[in-house]
Amino acid sequence: MTPMRTMLVLLAAFLAVFWAAAFPGTSQWLKTEIDLLPALMVYASLRGGPSLIVLLAVWGGLCFDSLSANPFGVSLLPLFAVGFAIYLRRDLILRDQPYAQFVLGFAASAVAPLLTVLLLLTGGHSPLLGWGSLWQWLVMSLGGGLATPIFFLGFDWCDQTLSYRRVTETSFRQDREIRRGRK
Repeated sequence: MTPMRTMLVLLAAFLAVFWAAAFPGTSQWLKTEIDLLPALMVYASLRGGPSLIVLLAVWGGLCFDSLSANPFGVSLLPLFAVGFAIYLRRDLILRDQPYAQFVLGFAASAVAPLLTVLLLLTGGHSPLLGWGSLWQWLVMSLGGGLATPIFFLGFDWCDQTLSYRRVTETSFRQDREIRRGRK
């Protein structure tokens, strides 16, 4: 994991949280806000390491909770749980396939809010739940699923554009003469 990719993921988390708070356009049309942090967590789990998962869970969770009505820090554990669960099985996942990225983004965007609501109910808080919550949960899951392949394309493009590729050197030189046979 390069420091450039780590900084780009953390910057994207900040911008995703800020965008949802500053521009409520999708919430007026769809009657819900799309949380992009689980989609970013899928990217961090498949392309990064445990340190990026922890950084993204802490940074993204605290940024999200500071701009929402959630108690401070309640989003940390669901984001980390989603990211770590994907990280444990990343060798079995077809991480370069857009369909697999969509499915993982959909699942992560569905599980993270459920875990957050479970933590809120366990902590004695009473979140607003009703039949409209089912619609919001479905739209958030679809939005996260659609955003995940876009994140993969965008971060891969940034990685190709902003970083150097390692040159593979072989031990064979073109100007070397190979002697065969006995001396």
